Amino acid sequence: MTTNPPGQAFPNKTRVAILAELEKERRRLMQSQSMNTPGASISLARPSVKDFRDNAEQQHIAAQQKAALQHAHAHSSGFFITQDSSFGNLILPVLPRLEPES
Repeated sequence: MTTNPPGQAFPNKTRVAILAELEKERRRLMQSQSMNTPGASISLARPSVKDFRDNAEQQHIAAQQKAALQHAHAHSSGFFITQDSSFGNLILPVLPRLEPES
């Protein structure tokens, strides 16, 4: 087992992995913060091409969800909501919870 120089708790590879994970988390938090505050679109960091692509993709998905929801409400007697689904569904049906008869 190799020893690290004094004051260095992690090997360089581990340090790089930790820094990359922290950067990814920082970007995710900045993106979610900008989505939650509509008027605060001033960014401290210069957006990358990937950020523009991700934002365009999210707007496209939001438009698809809206269209799917409007279509479902117009052509069905059920009730639907928009919800992220691990199966790729844009909308999900809502089933009423019926109370058991006493």
